[in-house]
Amino acid sequence: MKGSTATVAGAYDTTIYSVTYTPTTGGDPVDDHKWVAHEELEDPGDAPLQVGDEVTLDADHMPGMQGAEAVIERVTDETAYMVDIETGSMDMTNHKWFVTSELEPAQ
Repeated sequence: MKGSTATVAGAYDTTIYSVTYTPTTGGDPVDDHKWVAHEELEDPGDAPLQVGDEVTLDADHMPGMQGAEAVIERVTDETAYMVDIETGSMDMTNHKWFVTSELEPAQ
């Protein structure tokens, strides 16, 4: 997706996490998946959680993600962006998530 054109569809002030989880559908663990918003965790309590905390995902960005047990790898309070992306080979609407440091203005 690097270098692709994107349009911001939404911006959210939240704590956002990178997580490692094993899909509920089976298969290999997904390492360091970017990103899951605090509100997409099952009963997370108060933000921020800490690196190493174990959580249950309520997000459904990828097959097998919802209900999966996960470990928090990174924590950031950067703005979380939902974007529409045009890559040339495929388009995605409301892709979750990018953070401020991953985006740059179009030229």
